[in-house]
Amino acid sequence: MRTIFLSALTLFSLMSCSSENEVVSETTPVIPTENLYFPPVTSGNTTWETKSISDLGWHSNAVQPLLDYLELKHSKSFIILVNGRIVMENYFNGHTANSLWYWASAGKTLTSTITGIAQQEGLLNINNKVSDYLGNGWTSAPLAKENLISCKNLLTMTSGLDDNSNGDCVTPACLTYLADSGTRWAYDNVYVKLQDVVATAAQTSFSSYFNSRLRDKIGMNGIWTNTSDGLSVYSSNSRSMARFGLLILNKGKWENQQILNEAYWNEATQTSQNINLAYGYLWWLNGKASYHLPQSQFQFTGSIIPSAPSDMYMALGKNDQKIYIVPSMKMVIIRMGDAADGSNMALSDFDEVLWQKIKALYE
Repeated sequence: MRTIFLSALTLFSLMSCSSENEVVSETTPVIPTENLYFPPVTSGNTTWETKSISDLGWHSNAVQPLLDYLELKHSKSFIILVNGRIVMENYFNGHTANSLWYWASAGKTLTSTITGIAQQEGLLNINNKVSDYLGNGWTSAPLAKENLISCKNLLTMTSGLDDNSNGDCVTPACLTYLADSGTRWAYDNVYVKLQDVVATAAQTSFSSYFNSRLRDKIGMNGIWTNTSDGLSVYSSNSRSMARFGLLILNKGKWENQQILNEAYWNEATQTSQNINLAYGYLWWLNGKASYHLPQSQFQFTGSIIPSAPSDMYMALGKNDQKIYIVPSMKMVIIRMGDAADGSNMALSDFDEVLWQKIKALYE
């Protein structure tokens, strides 16, 4: 699960380039000016307004090629929201609207969001060191080096702990020093310690705090499952994933209730450090001039998904669990399923081809 990230980033994107800080040049459709819709919190995911392809002026002849591709690539579910309304909702390969499926590392964004909520409630400060909440010895690093690691370092993947030595393990013995915090970006599961920070600060279990502060407030379902190696993975139905995407599209606000304050949302969905421009607070960012991939220290030039909108940000998980959020199009896209290409490694053209087919709907 250290590679719980994504099978998905494209071979083509590895070769793309830009001399600007942002990569921009795509066509976006005209989006209706109607108000953003939020499905009822108490509906149990049964009541949800829809919008047809034809009402949007999109191309109906592009729908079937997209669905055929999704089914071929081992998808379980696919949802497109525009202005909060369901435009497409499809299930494949034995999956149904009621089926639960794991988010894998797409669920890192849930941890990021809950960390922000705990901070706005005054329970923690992301600039404080992790040891303030977990005590000394939560790693095997020398104490002086451990005390350099802040909660923000965990949010931004800049802890400096050795990502090559611990695999899925996040016990102290597995968390060893490699570099000073803030000097190295490395995708690792040590972020899960933020859940312990929140639980300690809130004096309750992480799942209980999550349910009361986020899940139940926006009408999600789902559960956290703890693994034997100390990780925690979320599972829900697809509409619950879409609800979370809709909350984040609206800058942390559900209808008239600000669940996550906008200041933290803004930080979380922008470049968070100067090493990997395509990474926020456990969110991936499209359209940047360069990016890093998990298990690599190489800097690639260009946007992660060249065919996708440059303002898109993403929750991405192993075996191609995805939340795409596109503010310029008021769009949220969900994909759950098995690995598109039979591998959970990052060298796949799935995202790129998928976005070419999505764009064919509206261009």
